Amino acid sequence: MSDIMLWLHANYIRPQINAEERGDYEFHFDLVRNTLLPADRPSMEKCLELTAIRAFSLGLKTGAGLVNSASRST
Repeated sequence: MSDIMLWLHANYIRPQINAEERGDYEFHFDLVRNTLLPADRPSMEKCLELTAIRAFSLGLKTGAGLVNSASRST
């Protein structure tokens, strides 16, 4: 993982995720966190970090593809 992606996660992606309402999902997040041993929680956070970074990257690639498609159709 590049340093820029880790920086983006810490300074942009994660704050955006934390600011969102979780609604019905809050129960499930709490259930998983409370079930894990304290020593295992950092592993869960690393998994969530990777998932968020990959989703962000996919959004960038998809957005870039949409721009390319729009310019070809005109």
